[in-house]
Amino acid sequence: MKAGQEPAGEGIESKQVVLTATGIEKAYPAPSGRLEVLRGLDLTVHRGTVVAIVGVSGVGKSTLLNILGTIDHPDRGSVEIRGRKVEELGEGELARFRARHLGFVFQFHHLLPEFNAEENVMMPLLIAGEGRPAAQARARRALEAVGLPERWEHTPAQLSGGEAQRVAVARALVAGPELVMADEPSGNLDQAGAETLHGLMSTLAHRDQQTFVIVTHNDRLAAIADRVLRLEAGQLVPVR
Repeated sequence: MKAGQEPAGEGIESKQVVLTATGIEKAYPAPSGRLEVLRGLDLTVHRGTVVAIVGVSGVGKSTLLNILGTIDHPDRGSVEIRGRKVEELGEGELARFRARHLGFVFQFHHLLPEFNAEENVMMPLLIAGEGRPAAQARARRALEAVGLPERWEHTPAQLSGGEAQRVAVARALVAGPELVMADEPSGNLDQAGAETLHGLMSTLAHRDQQTFVIVTHNDRLAAIADRVLRLEAGQLVPVR
């Protein structure tokens, strides 16, 4: 079994494959020549699992997440999501595919301050052309799913850091993506807010079969993951 592939014998192998990355390579210009960040990296992710990618700062974790999330392109290799090879999609088709099938959560919630929680969560649906009544109903369901059923009228300034980040998770989930990419999602929260967010993501994965790939330095967040992989020397090494 290659590093980054699912272990057998734990029931995970029977789940639907959501993402497959094969032979991913990425390098950047450097004073000494080229800095190889990813070197023939492989990864398989199954539905309803939380995969945590850990590693030292500057090793390339965010670069990998951006490639898996179709925001960046590898120099070599292939990323397949729901059986579609993303490198075969044109830019316009890729943008539509990303909006429909992927969600993103970052260290800072990036909520629009002039809109309330419900409006922030509705935004991806409205941009995609969905009617306001349907978008509003889906936004409220998403806020309920993250434990904020009574906060939909509050603006980001009226929410705690943990609540704002949960709104960001609701925004990532509202379009029903198969896969959510999270880059240090609890890195800007206090311990209580972080613990709430970690528990939420675990619940969404195991109760609702949502799938998360998370880049983190946080040992407590990695602890809730079904799989933990360390990125080192351009490869993913299983931790557990």
